[in-house]
Parts: sequence; structure tokens; C-alpha cells
Amino acid sequence: MHAEASSFTSPARRASGMSLDALSPDPFVHDRLIEAVALRRDREAFAQLFSYFAPRLKAWLIKSGATPGAAEDFAQDAMLTVWRKADLFDARKARAATWIFTIARNRRLDMLRRDARPLPVPEIELTEQTVERPDDLLVLSEDAERVRDALSRLKPDQVEVLRLAFFMDSPHSEIARQLDLPLGTVKSRIRNAMIKLRLILEPSEEAAR
Repeated sequence: MHAEASSFTSPARRASGMSLDALSPDPFVHDRLIEAVALRRDREAFAQLFSYFAPRLKAWLIKSGATPGAAEDFAQDAMLTVWRKADLFDARKARAATWIFTIARNRRLDMLRRDARPLPVPEIELTEQTVERPDDLLVLSEDAERVRDALSRLKPDQVEVLRLAFFMDSPHSEIARQLDLPLGTVKSRIRNAMIKLRLILEPSEEAAR
């Protein structure tokens, strides 16, 4: 993942002093950059999108409790999905930021369900620096609310092991020590909690695609 992403970031360093932050205010600039990627596989356009959105995605994940390393991996994965699926973007249906953060939301839930990676979504503070339009805030707020609702349906002992394992990034052996439980019980409890969480989240996730 890192190697592929680095091949995209290099064009931005070669650009002739032009960046998204230096452009005159234009609400459609991101839309046009995605369309350039879709039509011409324009690496310079993607490099500008990457330099603008990847740090915002990373900051969002860190605010939600992910480690910097996990957040960086997540941001790169989400942006590579943007590169691969740029042809699916339709500016008539959604603005670029909304579309990109929706992809990020879906990728994050995919990772949570598939790999149980430390990408937690407890209380998420959303600011204008994270996303810049009310509809983007709505997308992320609804996502966080769905996950919080899913967690609320788990048993208290399941929530506790998930909190320690993924939100606190504690090893299973440490969780067993803290809760005074056999290691096998901790692993079984985490596995059962993840199965139930998947069952709760998957219907909502399919509807969001």
C-alpha cells in the first residue's frame, strides 16, 4: 500500500508551485480533479486530491482514537480507492468531499468487520477543519451514530473487551489480566462480539453503497 501511494504523491512535489490551497476559491475544483482522474488517469490531479484529502482523513481517524500509523494506512487505502473508482463519481449526485468521505466511511467499516483493526469510532469530534460542508458533516455523523448504536446492542462484557482490544489497543493477555479471565474466554468473547457487530452493521452498510 505504501509503495503504491508514494508513486502518486511524487507529482505534487514536481508541480510548478500550484496546490489546492493556493487556488482561488472554487467549490468545484475537487469535482474537476476527480473527473480528470476518471477520464485521463491524471496523476497530477490525483496527487493534488491526495495532498488535500489524505491529511484530513488521517486527522479524522486520529481524533476518533486510531493510532497515527493505523490512521495513515487507512487514509492511503481510502485514497487509493478514490483512484480506482474515480469513474463512478457523479458530480450531479454528490460533491467531491462528500463522495470521498463516503468512500472513507465504507472502507473503515470494511476494515473493522474484516480485520478487526484498531480503527475505533467512539465519540468523534467533527470540525470545519475535518470536512468543510454541512452534508459532509452529516455523512460522518450518521456513520458514527450507526456504529455507536451497534455497540449499544452488544452485551456490556462484549463492549468492554472490544474497548480494551481495539479502542485501547491492549494485547489479549493484558485484557485477560485486567478482567481476571482465562485467555481463551477473552478471545472467544472478542470473536463473538465481532460476529454480532458484523451482523448489525452489514445491512446498514449495504444500504450505504
